[in-house]
Amino acid sequence: MARKTTTKRTSKRLRIGLVYDLRDDYLAMGYGPEQVGEFDSISTINELEKALTALGYRVERIGHGRRLAELLVAGRRWDLVFTIAEGLYGRSREAQVPALLELYNQPYTFSDPLTCAVTLDKAVAKRLVAAAGLYTPHFAVIERPADLHKVKLAYPVFAKPIAEGTGKGVDATSRIDNAKQLATVCQRLLKRYSQPVLVEEYLPGREFTTAILGTGPDAKVLGTMEMTILEGAPAKDYSFEVKEMCEKFVHYFEMPKGRLRREVEKLALASYRALECRDTSRVDTRLDRRGRPAFLEVNPLPGLHPSHSDLPMIATQQKMPYTELIGHIVKSALKRKEPLK
Repeated sequence: MARKTTTKRTSKRLRIGLVYDLRDDYLAMGYGPEQVGEFDSISTINELEKALTALGYRVERIGHGRRLAELLVAGRRWDLVFTIAEGLYGRSREAQVPALLELYNQPYTFSDPLTCAVTLDKAVAKRLVAAAGLYTPHFAVIERPADLHKVKLAYPVFAKPIAEGTGKGVDATSRIDNAKQLATVCQRLLKRYSQPVLVEEYLPGREFTTAILGTGPDAKVLGTMEMTILEGAPAKDYSFEVKEMCEKFVHYFEMPKGRLRREVEKLALASYRALECRDTSRVDTRLDRRGRPAFLEVNPLPGLHPSHSDLPMIATQQKMPYTELIGHIVKSALKRKEPLK
């Protein structure tokens, strides 16, 4: 009589390829700390592999996107690729690995190339969110110094590179009170990051990040974390330096339950769906001067360090173990995969 195959045994046959950009590898190539700020530490990769193994999957470390390309060309395939690779060049860099995987019809985790591209470009994401009828601060895009006359926003405003993460380009000068300051900051950012600058109305209120799990109609809020910048921090906003030393300068805590949290999470989930994110993402919001929640940006490739990254921190606040969080991501991605034969 044939042996009945259990769900557990089926999952053990699944081979997962792990794709990532390792911070130490790029530092060894001569890149600076800020350039590799979005990349992962070896401890993140170790913990991620440990969680996937505990879930019953066989894990192969692939490495960065170029190594993935070599293996795909050579004919290698996996049941699923778990990719957290950020890419290095261009405003569509987070879409490069997903696009490569789609070229070879290889199932993978997280959002597709279109979503990864439009969410990294903060202005494009804000236009789509606004088109969906959701609230986001008014903004202008500065591609060259001559564009500064286009800024018709009330001061103070906030300026940052249009397609960076981890607070890159954000510091104590990012909050701007007049046109002269704006010109100085924009010229510096244009030169340093070689990309347009996003200038938006400054939101003076509380700041939150909401974790979403699932895809489409199955997407749901996991929880919301609030953060406050402590006295003595190098900036009053969530800058690159503040993020890098968040244990010292940031107080994280679960957002209190109530009407405001429901409003924040409703906006976050609607934004997630409007941008067609998949499996999981973090949505950042902040209160305006009237106390209204406003969409800032979404991260479709959130950090996955168990204790340092916001998404796992939110999961911990909601009593969800790290391995269970990773399991939810894989389960969501596998829904897009053809059943094993």
